[in-house]
Amino acid sequence: MAQNASRISLADIAKANNVRFLLATFVDMTGKPCAKLVPVEAADELENGAMGFAGYAAGLMGQKPQDSDLIAVPDLASFTPVPFIKEGLAIIHCDPHVDGKPWPYAPRVILKNTLARLAGKGMQAKVGAEVEYFLVKKNVDGTLSTADDRDDSPRPCYDARGVTRMYDHLTSISDAMNGLGWGNYANDHEDAAGQFEQNFKYADALTTADRVVTLRYILNILAEQRGMTATFMPKPFTDRTGTGLHFHLSLWSGAEALFPTEGADDGGRGLGISGLAYSFIAGILDHAPALQAFLAPTVNSYKRTGATTSSSGATWSPRKASFGGNDRTHMIRVPDNKRIELRSGDGSANPYLAIATAIAAGLDGVENSLDPGLPSGPGESKPGAHLLPATLLHAVEALRKDPVILSSLSGDPAIGSYYADAKEEEFLSWHNQVSDWEIRTYLTSI
Repeated sequence: MAQNASRISLADIAKANNVRFLLATFVDMTGKPCAKLVPVEAADELENGAMGFAGYAAGLMGQKPQDSDLIAVPDLASFTPVPFIKEGLAIIHCDPHVDGKPWPYAPRVILKNTLARLAGKGMQAKVGAEVEYFLVKKNVDGTLSTADDRDDSPRPCYDARGVTRMYDHLTSISDAMNGLGWGNYANDHEDAAGQFEQNFKYADALTTADRVVTLRYILNILAEQRGMTATFMPKPFTDRTGTGLHFHLSLWSGAEALFPTEGADDGGRGLGISGLAYSFIAGILDHAPALQAFLAPTVNSYKRTGATTSSSGATWSPRKASFGGNDRTHMIRVPDNKRIELRSGDGSANPYLAIATAIAAGLDGVENSLDPGLPSGPGESKPGAHLLPATLLHAVEALRKDPVILSSLSGDPAIGSYYADAKEEEFLSWHNQVSDWEIRTYLTSI
């Protein structure tokens, strides 16, 4: 594409920020970050669509070995200097194109397509994300243990001593987020030994998804530099609480928030939210089983959602598609009248796909004026509430039976089917492995 002389180029932005190299980044459908390291001298080539990737080699991207290259087209608004990783380095998020068109299997493209559909109805989505993770080390025998040997309490949540021992790590991440203008406002020890959460302010949906991907990268690299591994694996320890990725969602029309209702009148349900908000909730609840294929997209995810307890006494993971007020046992918590919190996602979720499919489900509820009924009480759910899938295979089956969610990826059910097939193959690959549990249970049982 031709350069506009009056427009600030990527090269100009990079040089103004003393950036020497660019990580031209996108993620595959599993959320794996893929990148090329591009010197600033080649920034014009990157911006003009000259950086090709072998899509099949990149990962789950809907390509075959014989297909045309994925071309990384950078989004200049996503330019993120990361000098705390390497001096002179910046990340820029890219939209993969093939043969001159946005590639519909690319997660960032999928989210942008969903947001365009939402914009066509005069609405925008704002999203906040709670990024949880474990800091671990791998032992010689292959087992995992917490990076901090003293972090071994069965109930360590908010422990001031655990936070202090990880002060250098946590503050380096906080400084990085605040230096980028994300507005880090809290850093805490989570419910399991070795588990932490670091929060930043909400933004538009695409910006938040980009930030989740960037933060995971930052956490991985900075933890590695301190001899630790930051993992977003949903359930790395059998007896501990798993890792969530909770999303706070709201709809807007320009500067007008669409979820609050005038006064406190919301039909006597007591949450102070609008009919549109209730319909959005109803859509998510109606499609909850299929959504879990994106919110909890790994075999390991269901060790978290299927857990009945943990060493702390709670799993913090919903098992039914319920909603209620300020109650963390529900799939959808309504902490105030400005937003809803979707709590069934875990640390392995691809933020682009999770947000896109959740919005598609909510939008279906709005378009069809669905009503979720009365909110459930504390720790309760309605008799008819959907049970969330027991395994990844159950989630795949639910996805295949749900035409709305199956066709929510760039509006093409073939893309949903491609994703479902890949996830079924992932489940069967795990299922075909003989585990230690099977040896212990069956070796001499007969």
